[in-house]
Amino acid sequence: MSDDRPWLKNYPVGIPANINADAYECLVDMIEETLTKYKSKGAFTCMGKTLTFGEIDTYSKQFGSYLASRGLEPGDKIALMMPNMLQYPIALFGALRAGLVIVNTNPLYTPREMEHQFKDSGVKAIVIAENFAANLEKVIGQTTIKAVIVTSIGELLGTMKGTMVNFVVRNVKRMVPKYNIPNTVSFKEALAQGKKFTLNKHQGKKDDVILLQYTGGTTGVSKGAMLTNRNLVANMTQIRASMMPFLVDGKEVALSPLPMYHIFAFTVNCLALMSIGTRTVLIVNPRDLSTIVKAFKENPITLMTGVNTLFNGLVNNKDFGALDFSKLRAAVGGGMAVQNAVALKWREVTGCDLSEGYGMTEASPVVSTNPIDGSGRLGTIGIPVPSTDVRIVNDEGQPLPQGEIGEIQVKGPQVMKGYYNRAEETRNVLTTDGWLFTGDIGLMQEGGYFQIVDRKKDMILVSGFNVYPNEIEDVVAGHEKVLEVAAIGLPDEKSGEVVKIFVVKKDKSLTKDELIAYCRENLTGYKVPREVEFRKDLPKTNVGKILRRELR
Repeated sequence: MSDDRPWLKNYPVGIPANINADAYECLVDMIEETLTKYKSKGAFTCMGKTLTFGEIDTYSKQFGSYLASRGLEPGDKIALMMPNMLQYPIALFGALRAGLVIVNTNPLYTPREMEHQFKDSGVKAIVIAENFAANLEKVIGQTTIKAVIVTSIGELLGTMKGTMVNFVVRNVKRMVPKYNIPNTVSFKEALAQGKKFTLNKHQGKKDDVILLQYTGGTTGVSKGAMLTNRNLVANMTQIRASMMPFLVDGKEVALSPLPMYHIFAFTVNCLALMSIGTRTVLIVNPRDLSTIVKAFKENPITLMTGVNTLFNGLVNNKDFGALDFSKLRAAVGGGMAVQNAVALKWREVTGCDLSEGYGMTEASPVVSTNPIDGSGRLGTIGIPVPSTDVRIVNDEGQPLPQGEIGEIQVKGPQVMKGYYNRAEETRNVLTTDGWLFTGDIGLMQEGGYFQIVDRKKDMILVSGFNVYPNEIEDVVAGHEKVLEVAAIGLPDEKSGEVVKIFVVKKDKSLTKDELIAYCRENLTGYKVPREVEFRKDLPKTNVGKILRRELR
């Protein structure tokens, strides 16, 4: 680790320069220690129902036993495809205890996106919310999935409440399309079956891959970042070390509106905050701000995580502004840039600071953060977390001095092993001595604070989710009436950026509405173009490559 780390002098008292990335042989050791230590305390709350650490311990053992009884072996992949529900941590911890590799899957994926991820990773089992099972039915025949556990939003909420919630979801809101997948079992049935068996705990090793977290990386092809026991233990420990001087062990109540299939909430909320005995309040649908307002009313929220669009929506919500924020001490924004105006408005409304952090899937994800006590710098991504080196390099990979703009590189124990089955792409982003090319352009300010000024890659960032022009273009080009297409990102006050496409028609009858409808069938909602512009031709290089920068 380099001695030239000017940010160390800005570490608040209590934050160490380095952490022990080898504190646990595997993530399961940390999980089991936590579940035992805080056994009688509330661990996760969803829609008013709370499960204790002890109950999570019991249920996850049962779930792991069930998976083993179905013939799943250590190293096999399991997809978790659901919004924030009590079933998520149970399935996650149970699968890890059985030695399985987690493949987090966005439940909003279209069948095309699901099929790619499941075939690429080779998943053999899936836990899926019933709302999305109809899409799975369309592609399961092209995958290696053998075990399907289907769950409902109300399944673990108790008999009366669960029945009521499921009735509304299924019959009033009609959010569960009909599906027919043979030999599925319910989540409760899996737990009941698991009681009949004893789980032989799998003893993982530090360098074992335990999570395939899919990302576009520096290109548009979605690929699995291989995150190991050591990567996740390290990042969890780094986050905990950065926050603990300002938190109270076993006393915090955290709001988690971001879905835990997203790497930010996965590591920060589900692992790091859980490891200090935090009770996490899960929000099923963060777009419904009324559920967040209700969560604040019913729980003494002391900290929360989110993205800029969510914080912006909340500070402009009258019901939220009328809440009592006396317990709230910290808020952390990630996934996309926190706008200064939003941070200032958040402080005005809640009386607490909104601290921006920075990370990427390939770094498990947290790289840097502003101290949550408000001593950081607005407009920056903060200072690197312990045991992390960050530097700015030029196009030749040579380090640049403070104040000069170049690409941000990261090195630390949280940096991924590589991309699953993609050696060339791995070599493109990881140097032989462990530096990760982030694709983000920035500079280091005085005192070791870092600032992002632009992105090297063409990636579009919509509400904290990566959208890659190549994928959008591939889908749109599949329309029979499209000759050429190019996708770019446009600035947007609400979501940071939105997708715009430029299209050259093959058939003059093609309309914007027709194209948008086609995109909705093949792309997750946040990837669907907001704007369509038809052109006679697109700007190109002398070798025929479309010039997105000219369109921007």
